[in-house]
Amino acid sequence: MSFINYLSREINCKIVYYGPGLCGKTTNLQYIYTKTNPEAKGKMISLATETERTLFFDFLPLSLGEIRGFRTRFHLYTVPGQVFYDASRKLILKGVDGVVFVADSQIERMEANIESLENLGTNLAEQGYALDKLPYVVQYNKRDLPHVANVDELKSLLNPMNVPDFEGVATTGVGVFDTLKAVAKLVLTELKRGR
Repeated sequence: MSFINYLSREINCKIVYYGPGLCGKTTNLQYIYTKTNPEAKGKMISLATETERTLFFDFLPLSLGEIRGFRTRFHLYTVPGQVFYDASRKLILKGVDGVVFVADSQIERMEANIESLENLGTNLAEQGYALDKLPYVVQYNKRDLPHVANVDELKSLLNPMNVPDFEGVATTGVGVFDTLKAVAKLVLTELKRGR
């Protein structure tokens, strides 16, 4: 649910990067942060748990223009991948406007991907959201590693709704901005509809 700040004439939108532990959610956000104009971004905040971090920062992509005279500011979040931190995941999903599911392309991580995707659906449903009603994209990350599943298999297992999907190597930036632009465009389309 986007938040409108009338004083600064900004619409604030929340995009959450979701996926299993160590799939590249944090690496995606770090790459975006380092490549974003310093004047257009806020400070990156990292909340560390024992095994993972939750990252957050906001930025104002000036190239996207305005909606009804308001600039759009995106707030990007990662969720902890470990099932142990499910309460944190639920909290971070509150008020979400768009979701990026980051899948680990390694064959041995397929079960973790499926479990995380099912968990995403469950956590959204508990808050009254449905994945098929939200701006949503999928990124198949770690395409540069050995022993990765082929993209058709990943699509059949992790993208049954056939939403926009991208191959990625977050460590080098491959697919990172394509993924972000796709979800941002979907969020803006929803905003323009005036939901």
